Amino acid sequence: MLNPKSFSKHNIMSFAIVFFIALFLSGCANNNHIVRAESQSKSQEGFRYSSSCITEQEVVEAQKAWGEGIIKIGKAYSSNGDYVKAASEHINEYYGYDLSLVLFKPTLASHSQFRTSFDGALSYFVGGNPSYEEDKGFALRPWTKVRWENTGIVNNSCNVAIAMGNYYFTDVEGNETKVEYTLAYAKDENENLKIIVHNSSLPYTNGK
Repeated sequence: MLNPKSFSKHNIMSFAIVFFIALFLSGCANNNHIVRAESQSKSQEGFRYSSSCITEQEVVEAQKAWGEGIIKIGKAYSSNGDYVKAASEHINEYYGYDLSLVLFKPTLASHSQFRTSFDGALSYFVGGNPSYEEDKGFALRPWTKVRWENTGIVNNSCNVAIAMGNYYFTDVEGNETKVEYTLAYAKDENENLKIIVHNSSLPYTNGK
Protein backbone atom coordinates (compact mmCIF):
# COMPACT_ATOMS: atom_id res chain seq x y z
CA MET A 1 0.00 0.00 0.00
CA LEU A 2 1.24 3.48 -0.83
CA ASN A 3 2.37 5.65 2.05
CA PRO A 4 0.84 9.12 1.56
CA LYS A 5 3.87 10.69 3.22
CA SER A 6 6.23 9.00 0.74
CA PHE A 7 4.17 10.16 -2.25
CA SER A 8 6.28 13.25 -3.01
CA LYS A 9 5.46 16.28 -5.11
CA HIS A 10 7.73 14.81 -7.77
CA ASN A 11 5.64 11.64 -7.86
CA ILE A 12 2.44 13.67 -8.05
CA MET A 13 3.84 15.70 -10.95
CA SER A 14 4.98 12.56 -12.79
CA PHE A 15 1.57 10.98 -12.35
CA ALA A 16 -0.14 14.13 -13.63
CA ILE A 17 2.07 14.23 -16.73
CA VAL A 18 1.41 10.57 -17.51
CA PHE A 19 -2.31 11.10 -17.00
CA PHE A 20 -2.51 14.08 -19.35
CA ILE A 21 -0.41 12.31 -22.02
CA ALA A 22 -2.77 9.33 -21.86
CA LEU A 23 -5.74 11.68 -22.08
CA PHE A 24 -4.20 13.49 -25.05
CA LEU A 25 -3.45 10.26 -26.92
CA SER A 26 -6.96 9.06 -26.29
CA GLY A 27 -8.32 12.30 -27.72
CA CYS A 28 -6.09 12.00 -30.78
CA ALA A 29 -7.32 8.46 -31.39
CA ASN A 30 -10.92 9.62 -31.17
CA ASN A 31 -10.21 12.52 -33.51
CA ASN A 32 -8.57 10.15 -36.00
CA HIS A 33 -11.69 7.99 -35.97
CA ILE A 34 -13.81 11.10 -36.57
CA VAL A 35 -11.58 12.29 -39.42
CA ARG A 36 -11.66 8.85 -41.06
CA ALA A 37 -15.44 8.69 -40.69
CA GLU A 38 -15.84 12.16 -42.20
CA SER A 39 -13.48 11.23 -45.03
CA GLN A 40 -15.42 8.06 -45.78
CA SER A 41 -18.68 10.01 -45.67
CA LYS A 42 -17.37 12.61 -48.12
CA SER A 43 -16.07 9.84 -50.37
CA GLN A 44 -19.44 8.15 -50.40
CA GLU A 45 -21.13 11.45 -51.23
CA GLY A 46 -19.16 11.50 -54.49
CA PHE A 47 -20.93 8.39 -55.76
CA ARG A 48 -24.32 9.92 -56.50
CA TYR A 49 -25.81 7.64 -59.11
CA SER A 50 -29.40 7.24 -60.19
CA SER A 51 -31.08 3.94 -59.45
CA SER A 52 -33.06 3.96 -62.70
CA CYS A 53 -32.09 1.64 -65.56
CA ILE A 54 -30.28 2.81 -68.69
CA THR A 55 -31.92 2.07 -72.04
CA GLU A 56 -30.23 1.44 -75.37
CA GLN A 57 -31.92 4.50 -76.83
CA GLU A 58 -30.44 6.67 -74.10
CA VAL A 59 -26.97 5.38 -74.96
CA VAL A 60 -27.48 6.07 -78.67
CA GLU A 61 -28.68 9.60 -77.92
CA ALA A 62 -25.73 10.21 -75.59
CA GLN A 63 -23.32 9.07 -78.29
CA LYS A 64 -24.85 11.41 -80.85
CA ALA A 65 -24.69 14.32 -78.40
CA TRP A 66 -21.03 13.54 -77.62
CA GLY A 67 -20.18 13.67 -81.33
CA GLU A 68 -21.99 16.99 -81.72
CA GLY A 69 -20.00 18.30 -78.77
CA ILE A 70 -16.70 17.40 -80.46
CA ILE A 71 -17.82 19.25 -83.59
CA LYS A 72 -18.84 22.26 -81.48
CA ILE A 73 -15.36 22.50 -79.94
CA GLY A 74 -13.79 22.49 -83.42
CA LYS A 75 -16.17 25.20 -84.63
CA ALA A 76 -15.31 27.39 -81.65
CA TYR A 77 -11.61 26.96 -82.41
CA SER A 78 -12.01 27.71 -86.13
CA SER A 79 -14.01 30.88 -85.42
CA ASN A 80 -11.56 32.15 -82.76
CA GLY A 81 -14.13 31.46 -80.08
CA ASP A 82 -13.60 30.17 -76.56
CA TYR A 83 -12.87 26.57 -77.49
CA VAL A 84 -11.41 25.80 -74.05
CA LYS A 85 -14.74 26.74 -72.48
CA ALA A 86 -16.56 24.62 -75.06
CA ALA A 87 -14.32 21.65 -74.23
CA SER A 88 -14.77 22.15 -70.48
CA GLU A 89 -18.54 22.17 -70.90
CA HIS A 90 -18.29 19.07 -73.08
CA ILE A 91 -16.38 17.15 -70.40
CA ASN A 92 -18.67 18.31 -67.60
CA GLU A 93 -21.74 17.32 -69.58
CA TYR A 94 -20.69 13.93 -70.90
CA TYR A 95 -18.09 12.56 -68.45
CA GLY A 96 -18.54 11.56 -64.83
CA TYR A 97 -15.48 13.20 -63.28
CA ASP A 98 -17.82 14.76 -60.72
CA LEU A 99 -19.20 11.32 -59.83
CA SER A 100 -16.18 9.09 -59.35
CA LEU A 101 -13.04 7.86 -61.04
CA VAL A 102 -13.26 8.00 -64.85
CA LEU A 103 -11.15 5.54 -66.84
CA PHE A 104 -10.39 7.42 -70.07
CA LYS A 105 -7.84 6.00 -72.52
CA PRO A 106 -7.86 8.35 -75.54
CA THR A 107 -6.97 7.36 -79.09
CA LEU A 108 -3.93 9.56 -79.65
CA ALA A 109 -2.14 9.23 -76.31
CA SER A 110 1.05 7.23 -75.85
CA HIS A 111 3.02 8.79 -72.99
CA SER A 112 0.14 9.74 -70.70
CA GLN A 113 -2.20 7.01 -71.86
CA PHE A 114 -4.81 7.22 -69.12
CA ARG A 115 -6.64 10.45 -68.33
CA THR A 116 -8.32 9.90 -64.98
CA SER A 117 -8.58 13.63 -64.22
CA PHE A 118 -10.58 16.48 -65.72
CA ASP A 119 -7.37 18.34 -66.63
CA GLY A 120 -6.02 15.32 -68.46
CA ALA A 121 -9.20 14.99 -70.51
CA LEU A 122 -9.28 18.72 -71.27
CA SER A 123 -5.68 18.63 -72.47
CA TYR A 124 -6.44 15.75 -74.80
CA PHE A 125 -9.29 17.61 -76.48
CA VAL A 126 -7.67 21.06 -76.79
CA GLY A 127 -3.96 20.72 -75.88
CA GLY A 128 -2.01 23.55 -74.27
CA ASN A 129 -1.14 21.80 -71.01
CA PRO A 130 2.63 21.43 -70.42
CA SER A 131 1.97 18.37 -68.29
CA TYR A 132 0.74 16.62 -71.45
CA GLU A 133 3.17 17.77 -74.13
CA GLU A 134 2.06 15.10 -76.60
CA ASP A 135 -1.46 16.57 -76.87
CA LYS A 136 -2.20 18.57 -80.01
CA GLY A 137 -5.91 18.95 -79.33
CA PHE A 138 -7.97 16.12 -80.79
CA ALA A 139 -11.11 18.25 -81.14
CA LEU A 140 -9.23 21.08 -82.87
CA ARG A 141 -8.71 19.11 -86.09
CA PRO A 142 -11.57 20.19 -86.60
CA TRP A 143 -14.10 17.44 -87.26
CA THR A 144 -17.28 18.08 -89.20
CA LYS A 145 -19.08 14.79 -88.61
CA VAL A 146 -19.05 11.89 -86.17
CA ARG A 147 -21.02 8.75 -86.97
CA TRP A 148 -21.42 5.68 -84.79
CA GLU A 149 -21.68 1.95 -85.47
CA ASN A 150 -22.43 0.06 -82.28
CA THR A 151 -21.45 -3.60 -82.35
CA GLY A 152 -23.61 -3.97 -79.28
CA ILE A 153 -24.91 -2.30 -76.14
CA VAL A 154 -25.07 -4.31 -72.91
CA ASN A 155 -27.04 -3.11 -69.90
CA ASN A 156 -27.67 -6.33 -67.99
CA SER A 157 -26.69 -4.63 -64.74
CA CYS A 158 -29.36 -1.97 -65.35
CA ASN A 159 -27.42 0.90 -63.76
CA VAL A 160 -24.38 0.61 -66.03
CA ALA A 161 -24.48 0.29 -69.83
CA ILE A 162 -21.51 -0.73 -71.98
CA ALA A 163 -21.24 0.00 -75.70
CA MET A 164 -18.61 -1.23 -78.16
CA GLY A 165 -18.08 -0.51 -81.82
CA ASN A 166 -16.54 1.92 -84.30
CA TYR A 167 -16.99 5.64 -84.66
CA TYR A 168 -15.92 7.58 -87.71
CA PHE A 169 -14.56 11.13 -87.68
CA THR A 170 -14.78 13.26 -90.84
CA ASP A 171 -12.44 16.25 -91.25
CA VAL A 172 -12.97 19.44 -93.27
CA GLU A 173 -11.50 17.79 -96.38
CA GLY A 174 -13.95 14.91 -96.21
CA ASN A 175 -11.43 12.34 -95.00
CA GLU A 176 -12.90 9.80 -92.60
CA THR A 177 -10.95 8.19 -89.74
CA LYS A 178 -12.19 4.94 -88.26
CA VAL A 179 -11.69 4.50 -84.50
CA GLU A 180 -12.64 1.67 -82.14
CA TYR A 181 -14.32 2.38 -78.82
CA THR A 182 -15.61 0.82 -75.63
CA LEU A 183 -17.76 3.06 -73.45
CA ALA A 184 -19.39 2.53 -70.08
CA TYR A 185 -22.18 4.81 -68.90
CA ALA A 186 -23.85 5.52 -65.57
CA LYS A 187 -26.65 7.94 -64.68
CA ASP A 188 -26.09 10.74 -62.22
CA GLU A 189 -28.69 11.76 -59.65
CA ASN A 190 -30.30 14.06 -62.25
CA GLU A 191 -30.80 11.16 -64.69
CA ASN A 192 -28.05 12.40 -67.02
CA LEU A 193 -25.93 9.75 -68.72
CA LYS A 194 -22.23 10.09 -67.89
CA ILE A 195 -19.21 8.29 -69.33
CA ILE A 196 -17.24 6.48 -66.63
CA VAL A 197 -15.08 4.33 -68.95
CA HIS A 198 -13.86 5.44 -72.39
CA ASN A 199 -11.34 3.29 -74.24
CA SER A 200 -10.54 4.43 -77.76
CA SER A 201 -7.96 3.20 -80.27
CA LEU A 202 -7.11 2.97 -83.95
CA PRO A 203 -7.72 -0.43 -85.59
CA TYR A 204 -4.85 -2.88 -85.83
CA THR A 205 -3.08 -2.57 -89.19
CA ASN A 206 -0.72 -5.58 -89.09
CA GLY A 207 2.28 -3.30 -89.61
CA LYS A 208 0.93 -1.75 -92.81
